[in-house]
Amino acid sequence: MTEIRRRFHDELKSLESSLVDMAGHVDEMLRDAVSALVTRDHSGVRGVVDHDDIVDDIYLTVERRWHEVMAMQTPVAVDLRLMSTILHISTHLERMADVAVNIAKTARKTRKLPATDLILTHIGEMGDIARNMIRTAMEAFAARDLDRALRVPEMDDDVDSLNSRMYREVVKCHDDQELLEWAIRMMVISRHLERVGDHAVHIAEHVAFLLTGEFREFDDAS
Repeated sequence: MTEIRRRFHDELKSLESSLVDMAGHVDEMLRDAVSALVTRDHSGVRGVVDHDDIVDDIYLTVERRWHEVMAMQTPVAVDLRLMSTILHISTHLERMADVAVNIAKTARKTRKLPATDLILTHIGEMGDIARNMIRTAMEAFAARDLDRALRVPEMDDDVDSLNSRMYREVVKCHDDQELLEWAIRMMVISRHLERVGDHAVHIAEHVAFLLTGEFREFDDAS
């Protein structure tokens, strides 16, 4: 292996390491944001926002270094697929971090409104599943594990099911104006968490593309 190729692969490994770091921050952000919402304790909201600055910095660094690596050596075949996968994963992680910030801010805005335990339970469950989907997708990427990547869309079914049930719970709150206002905001949060699940599925799709050379949308396949 030439020195240029060695540096090229070292850079790819470094970019992958940055993605793992980024995913760890996103996982913490979602954990703290959903916890603030469910426990109605907004003391952790500031930390979520601060984490977003870290994620944004990593995202911008990955993008800059990605272009530098592309300029260093034109990748071919599997290297090109890896470069594409790195860029897409970075984008999806950054968007999930933005979702976590929105959830945290909603936790702060709604802390004084009445709430229902069932809706909060649904939100907590969705958050747990969505975070597990992110971890599974990133583990699939790190291990180059196609079977693990294929498990992510199956997990997404549970998120979709909880999201679809949310509307029925919101309707039950129609007699109390303040409770209804809170419930509608929770329905938006539910949709946000569904989007996090979708982002995790997209990461898994790109992992499958990296490993097989064929891109297909898992949702369409199902």
